[in-house]
Order: sequence, then structure tokens, then C-alpha cells
Amino acid sequence: MEQIANLAKSYCGKKDALIQVLHMSQTIYGYLPMEVQQIVADALDIPVSEVSGVVSFYSFFSTQPRGEHTIRVCLGTACYVRGGKKIVERLQELLGVNVGDTTADRKFTFEVARCIGACGLAPAMSIDDVVYKQVDPDKLEQILARYYQEGVSAS
Repeated sequence: MEQIANLAKSYCGKKDALIQVLHMSQTIYGYLPMEVQQIVADALDIPVSEVSGVVSFYSFFSTQPRGEHTIRVCLGTACYVRGGKKIVERLQELLGVNVGDTTADRKFTFEVARCIGACGLAPAMSIDDVVYKQVDPDKLEQILARYYQEGVSAS
């Protein structure tokens, strides 16, 4: 918290620094709970409501702890039509969380996306920067297992 306060204070008076400070704060703390938002607001001398408004508006900010890996299932038109919803349902079962949540072990944060650019090979999902194409719900356990194995490349 002290590191975030010092960082934010160094940007005090810089009108357009809020998003940059929030990005750096999220990198340091991992997410942006209200305590972190209050520190940023105090250090930048702006209302916490302004900070909170920016945090809640942009999807890349999180107010909840995030997982080590982020799973995004594409629900764009092609992926949805070709079974994207089944991928979502199976992942909810396997992970024990709903869309937008993080697993209890903080291994995965589970999200959906409008399009990840793999329409021709739908349904698709990504885990961090790795895109999985033509995903079969029955193969999800194997895909997730790679991320649980220490020191094994996910790709």
C-alpha cells in the first residue's frame, strides 16, 4: 500500500494520470479493492468516486483478486453458434465458478469475450496469450491440467 501511495503521489497534479496510476497500482497489488482506490484518490487529490467510476467503467481493471491465468471463452457469433455456450457451461462445472469469478485456489479467472479473432476455427477460447481453436468440451480437462502441472509449458 505504501508503494502505491508513493507512486500515486508522484503523479499528483497531473490531470490525465489516473488510468496510468491505476494500471501500475493493479500491477503492484494484483487488483483494485476500495482500499487501493482510496489511496490513489487521496494521493492524486481527487474524489474516490472519480477513481471508482474509472475502475468500474474499464473492463481491464478488477476489484476482485485475479487468477494466475485468465481464461476467456469467445461468445462471438461464430463461436456461439458452434458451441461456445457449451464450453462456458463445462468450464463452470470444472472450475466451480461463474463467469467473472476467480477459482478459490486463484489459479484461473474465468471470463467471456465478444471475439478473439479465431472465427474460422470456432469455438475458441484463450488462456492468457494461448488461443485454443475448435475446442471440444470433453477436452477441457486436459487443457486445464497443463496449467496445474508445475514447470510445464501451457502451449
